[in-house]
Formats: sequence, structure tokens, C-alpha cells
Amino acid sequence: MRIIAVALAALLAVPGVASATDTYWELKPTGSDARLRGLSAVSGQVAWASGSKGTVLRTVNAGRTWESVGPPGTEALEFRDIEAFDARNAVALSIGQGESSRIYRTSDGGRTWQEEFRNSDPNAFYDCMAFFDRFRGLALSDPVDGKFRVLRTWDGGRSWQVDDPKGMPDALPGEFAFAASGQCVTTSGNHAWIATGGGAKARVLESRDGGRSWKASEVPLPSGEAAGVFAVAFKTPWRGVAIGGDYLKPTDPTPAFATNDGRGWTAGKQAPVGYRSGIAYRGDGLVAVGPSGTDTSKDGKSWKVADTGSFDTVDCVGHICWAAGEKGRVGRT
Repeated sequence: MRIIAVALAALLAVPGVASATDTYWELKPTGSDARLRGLSAVSGQVAWASGSKGTVLRTVNAGRTWESVGPPGTEALEFRDIEAFDARNAVALSIGQGESSRIYRTSDGGRTWQEEFRNSDPNAFYDCMAFFDRFRGLALSDPVDGKFRVLRTWDGGRSWQVDDPKGMPDALPGEFAFAASGQCVTTSGNHAWIATGGGAKARVLESRDGGRSWKASEVPLPSGEAAGVFAVAFKTPWRGVAIGGDYLKPTDPTPAFATNDGRGWTAGKQAPVGYRSGIAYRGDGLVAVGPSGTDTSKDGKSWKVADTGSFDTVDCVGHICWAAGEKGRVGRT
């Protein structure tokens, strides 16, 4: 997501100071002032977060202390997504036009990093990535020559190749993915989903064969220059959700939540009020976050406001959840 991705940080600035209604999250001070839009929850003890100023943070003690372990010389990069396999192995994606889109990998907890991919196409802009397992993964670029571009790895992020676009449907005019939370692509089993916006319709592209072929479906969420599906999450290949809204209207009450039962997308009967950039399953329930707060649902049908603090992204392991956002703000349940 080109200029919009860069403008998003400034447009959504909300003070990150806890208030009396911030009760859902236990805040875990990181010592960083970066905006953290990348997040990977490995366990209740181990989590990685990434963001502006080349920042990568790691905790191995439930957030009591954090190490700043970003790749050296990357202070100008925006690490909008990070995928970690354990306390030592992680893959970080920086976004941006042309060579600003890069992928780094560490196998020693961030002490050293290897640059495994640098985008050489000035028309490509990578937004997010996801892994099927420790070896197979995908990274998503906005459309190039009228189709979304997908990078693929088979060796845990050590090497990447551009996929043949023949299995990808045509993009709509103005369509792109939002680099807001590292959740514009997700996987479950051998299935993968891509969240889009920017065009006349909000869509989710689905692959049931590990990303070789894709099918686009319209999703009943608002779409436009600043609106669409910002995040997708799937509990199983047949149970998933999509969430988003319009980031220029962060408190707009227009519903922006939909569910999928493997047969198609259905608008949620209830939805969090306002724009939400991140969503994750907490056990069988759901947690959604955005600049105006956190909402929770036990069943995806009814929602309640759980917290009013600002977060951009959320990730859960079982019933333990982590959230991250502006000014180095991280919370844990």
C-alpha cells in the first residue's frame, strides 16, 4: 500500500497513555518509541514486535524486559510484519516502494541478521507475510501489472521467489493491501487468504492449494481509498473473520466485520464500533484492536468494548494474547 501506508502512522496518532478504562491489557513497557505494527506471539513468554525506525523487539520473559534486536543499518526502514517460529528464529518484512521492501532473517535471537530478499521492481510494494509452517511462507505485494504479486519461500525465509501470476485474478482499479498490522495475509492448513481494499469493493482472495491459485470473493465491508479489509484471521480453513473499516474515520460506526464458514462471507450481525486494523482468535473467541480501543467477542456474534487504549495489531497463542501499537506500546492478557 504505497503512499497510504506511509500516511497511516500520522493520521491515526492517538495518545498511548493508559486511562481508567484500559483494563483488558497488562501493559508491558518496551523502552521504545517506535510504532509497532508487526507482532508475532510465540508463547506466553516469548513474543517479537517490529515497526518504525528499523525496530525489532524481543521478550523471552512475558514482557518483563525487552531486547532491541533490529538489523543494523536499517533505521530508515519500516518493519510492518514479523513472523517468529521460536525465541531464536524470526523473519522480518520492511515495506515500501522498490528497494525499501526487504526481508531479513535471524536464527540467533536477533544477534545477527541476513538480508534474504530486496525488491528490485520499482512497481512492487510488499505489505505483509504469513507462513503455513516453519518452511513454507508467502509475502504479498500490491498489484504489479494488474495482479497482486506473491513471493514464496520453501526454506523458512532463507530464499524467496516471485510466483507465476497466472493463478492470480485481476486486481480491481485502485485495489491494494493495507500494511497496517501485518495481517493482510493469513494461513490455516494449506489455505491462504489475502485482504484487500482501495477499490470499489472490499475483497478477500483465497487459495486452497498453498498459494498456487487464487479466487476472489467480495466481502460486505466498506471500501474506498482509505477503506477495506485490513485483517483476516482463520481458526480453521472453514472458520474465519475479516475486519477493517475506514482509517480516515476511526470512530465511524459503519459495520466492518464479516465471517466465513468455508462457503462465503457474511456480514456480522454486530461489529466493533469504528475502524479496526487487527484481529485474532483467543481460544474460540475473538479480540479486535484499533486506534480507539479493543473489542472482544465470545462467539463472533456479539461484541463488547474491553479497553480504550490504542493498538494496531494483535496476536494470540491459545488464551494468551499480545497487542502492539504506537510509541512502543505493548500489552499482554
